[in-house]
Amino acid sequence: MVFENVTAMLDKVSKVMELKEEEKQLLLSFSKISHAELDVDGEKFLAWRIVHNNALGPGKGGIRYHPGVSEDEVKSLSFWMSIKNSLAGLPFGGGKGGIQISPKGMPQEKLEKVSRAFIQSFHEVVGVNKDVPAPDVYTNPQTMGWMLDEFEKIKGRKEPGMITGKPLALGGIPLRGASTAQGGFYIFKEMIGDKKDVTIAVQGFGNAGYHFANLAHKDGFKVVAVSDSKGGVYDANGFDIDDVKMKKDENGTVTCCYGDKIDNKEILELEVDFLILAALENQVTKENAHKIKAKNIIELANGPITSEADDILYENKIVVVPDVLANAGGVVGSYLEWVQNKTGMIFEEEYLVQRLEKIMKKSFAAVDHLHKEKNVNMRVASYVLAIERILGAEKARGRL
Repeated sequence: MVFENVTAMLDKVSKVMELKEEEKQLLLSFSKISHAELDVDGEKFLAWRIVHNNALGPGKGGIRYHPGVSEDEVKSLSFWMSIKNSLAGLPFGGGKGGIQISPKGMPQEKLEKVSRAFIQSFHEVVGVNKDVPAPDVYTNPQTMGWMLDEFEKIKGRKEPGMITGKPLALGGIPLRGASTAQGGFYIFKEMIGDKKDVTIAVQGFGNAGYHFANLAHKDGFKVVAVSDSKGGVYDANGFDIDDVKMKKDENGTVTCCYGDKIDNKEILELEVDFLILAALENQVTKENAHKIKAKNIIELANGPITSEADDILYENKIVVVPDVLANAGGVVGSYLEWVQNKTGMIFEEEYLVQRLEKIMKKSFAAVDHLHKEKNVNMRVASYVLAIERILGAEKARGRL
């Protein structure tokens, strides 16, 4: 169960923070759990929208389309969004949504019907000041465009800020597509300082993985391995990421590129300076954690390392930048889009990039300082900072 990772993590943090039982129970409770069965052309799909905590502001988090989606997973992801939003200093609580569906190969017309059906079921619980969705696994700006259109049809008004990650034509911002990777890349640059002779392996070549690999390659760093759901490739001399992307677009996989063929288990165990985890949850577990040879890991995916594996990596002196810090660039980009939509202002791209960089560097510096001061790993330090802010808001509201 994915939520076991949440409770295990909270147990660790509770010891460091000396949380009261009342505080711990509040953090394990949920503001709103909404569930529906979507009916699209006679086919049924289970769907959820869940808000974990709203003390800091409206819920905020993506919607994923995946056959493995479950209430347990969506609850876990919404909890992590609460931590992520709080850590970044954003005025959001944590929200998440999902549909249990296999979207690969599904016609666009069917995907549109599914997306509109989601809003028809959940339009009462989402909104600019309630809970603000965004793209996640196997959803994209077009998905958000359909959802916005359906929401506005139902409500009879324009409300572009009810959803983020939209097409530019509907109020999206140019930064949003690469913001998750861009935020992680700022942290990577903070970690390496002036070093250039750094090797990188990237597991997952979707939006975040591709953009991170591309940023690293264009900045002169050696990306020696990449993988997707069908496998991966390794070349000690590094890859031209433009070429990898072209091959992926043509053939549907990076495995058609030059280099030695490897699988998604082998890419995790390569001897590299940085391992970028940009695929799905639970990739590093207690079974393979001892085999990890990377010096540093950056989690661009949500929950790619289990709680038990986290302890093993820390004991082995492998630095892990946790998802709630490393991939927060995506929600920072969403926040900037939300602010633009709410205010009607139009921000220059240069300003958006500067804000993203400033927020990411500030968050990293605070976590880095606390993890060294308290002699805890970066994940625990991230949770401590985030939970302090959430509980502070709960106390200020008189709910604690």
